[in-house]
Amino acid sequence: MWYYFPGQYMPSYQVNRALTQAHYGGGEFAECLEVASQITPGDNESFHQAWVNMGNSVYAIGETALENQNPVTARRSFLRAFNYLRTAEFFLKPSDSRKMPTYLKAREAFLKAIAHFEQKPLQVEVPFEAGQADLSQLPGYLFAPTGVKNPPLMIMFGGLDSLAEELYFGISQHLNERGIALLAMDGPGQGYALRVNHILTRYDYNVAGTAVLDWAIANLADHVDTSRIGIGAVSMGGYMAARCAAFDPRFKVCMVFGAVWSYYDIWKNRPDTHPLAEIVQHIVGASTMADARERLKQFALDDVADKISMPTYILHGEDDRQNFVENAYKLDAALTCEHVLEIVPKESSGSAHCQIDDFTKTFNMFDWVAKKMKA
Repeated sequence: MWYYFPGQYMPSYQVNRALTQAHYGGGEFAECLEVASQITPGDNESFHQAWVNMGNSVYAIGETALENQNPVTARRSFLRAFNYLRTAEFFLKPSDSRKMPTYLKAREAFLKAIAHFEQKPLQVEVPFEAGQADLSQLPGYLFAPTGVKNPPLMIMFGGLDSLAEELYFGISQHLNERGIALLAMDGPGQGYALRVNHILTRYDYNVAGTAVLDWAIANLADHVDTSRIGIGAVSMGGYMAARCAAFDPRFKVCMVFGAVWSYYDIWKNRPDTHPLAEIVQHIVGASTMADARERLKQFALDDVADKISMPTYILHGEDDRQNFVENAYKLDAALTCEHVLEIVPKESSGSAHCQIDDFTKTFNMFDWVAKKMKA
């Protein structure tokens, strides 16, 4: 992985992330590098300020474009603004009063952008938990390929507390251009479902996966082929996708975009001062990291992975410093179904976490998914 800040993994990774997503409308290289030049590595306050300033500036460009009836400029500007504001929110702790307003403005930018798509995605809300109606939903977006009647569908979750909107930048486009629709979801512990609806993550993520699958079958027959639905997820979602696949054999394929065998193992030796520690506490509903680690012990694929029955693709970078490559080897060894393990070697670009340093290394995975889904 290229390091903008030599020796500083976390801020450099986020710069790479924005640059990669710029290929798909989520940024402009010059703007990303201008932001990076204003960041003091290790100083998350400077990280937030640099990204939020750029996000607000580009958001204003989008607003002016709307006033001047320039919808294309507005769309492109709001997409960039979303991603810059999403990045600005990334390291903010849940206790930071700026976190929610930054998130809500980012989401509003995305909603303003998709209102001007030539093919507008369908916004969905999947009933999930009993209780107050507007607080018991998992929201998401259906991105459908152009000119394809009854396409297969991939249901996808992100990772940790990530946002469904982010799955548009690359993942939806690569699936769509291969004739596959994407249902990008905020699952428990993610995006709007966490921040507004207060739905925490859960080790039995298959409950959410099956709820979304049932809803898709019941409600999306006019949009997709409901007999061909796969499951996928990215980053921490590597655990989620595997868990969903293990307990619902109706999924046609499983796409593990970054493997996680045990989320407890990933966090057991990380310090309580880790920049994402409070976020981990938040998604599991713990007041301390000791409590969070105890809860994370349930997030493991022991006696689960061997239940996966559908064809499965595992993609992992050998130089992944967030979910070490051993997670992928463990999952590969445990699977009894038809499956492919692809490890991007550390000498190559794309070997970082979820190939954020070279998204072309995901092409084999998307090609494989398309062939299996259409078979």
